[in-house]
Amino acid sequence: MSQLPSCETLLLESQGGVLHVTLNRPESRNAMSLGMVEELRAVFKAVRDDRDVRALVLCGAGGHFCAGGDIKDMAGARARAQAEGADAYRDLNRAFGALLEEAQSAPQVVIAVLEGAVLGGGFGLACVSDVAIAHINAKFGLPETSLGIIPAQIAPFVVKRIGLTQTRRLALTAARFDGREAERLGLVHFAESDAQALAERLSDVLEQVRQCAPGANALTKALLLATDSQPLSPLLDHAAGLFAAAVVGAEGVEGTMAFVQKRAPQWAE
Repeated sequence: MSQLPSCETLLLESQGGVLHVTLNRPESRNAMSLGMVEELRAVFKAVRDDRDVRALVLCGAGGHFCAGGDIKDMAGARARAQAEGADAYRDLNRAFGALLEEAQSAPQVVIAVLEGAVLGGGFGLACVSDVAIAHINAKFGLPETSLGIIPAQIAPFVVKRIGLTQTRRLALTAARFDGREAERLGLVHFAESDAQALAERLSDVLEQVRQCAPGANALTKALLLATDSQPLSPLLDHAAGLFAAAVVGAEGVEGTMAFVQKRAPQWAE
């Protein structure tokens, strides 16, 4: 596995091809400080090209996922803005948007385990996950407008996740809702009733991920994300080339042979 960065706001644990990333500022319900943003970006960068890392699991310490942006950081940016102009606010906000872009495009499967507060920036992180698993009592919301600010960086990701109509309702009312409603909206894939059920669901999902070839997963994820922005015919041309290369590539050959020989492929052993 790649060398992981040293972190003060995150706990990192690698096990069986899975990197568990725990947001670790429980005293603030894991509010997203600039330091945490920078550390998360460093983690995603460190493992981006490492196919030994099959999945990243994001969770929070102390019973909460993430309560949004850190108000103290905003106060610090306010002080800098008074001295330097509005760019201090812009830079702080845009750094979080860059994190969301990098998390969404990570070649690995990104799994979010959501408990307690899932607000603002935490809501955004949930929206860029490939698989989201929530406790039924988790509290979701976009509280920004109730604070006189806007969900600037997360808005595009929320719209893509649950659609424009629902995003408008949630962003313009700052309504709170639970894990079952998050499942109904399509924000999360599973809503579980207790900690054991959460752990069992995560174990099941990770076992499913291990059945899939890591290189094929990375290419498939990039192809799926490209459907948002690429014209159809050129995208299908590109996909055909990817398919042809995959069939004769190492994973394609191994997967075909494993099927014929009625055995598990090497990546699933």
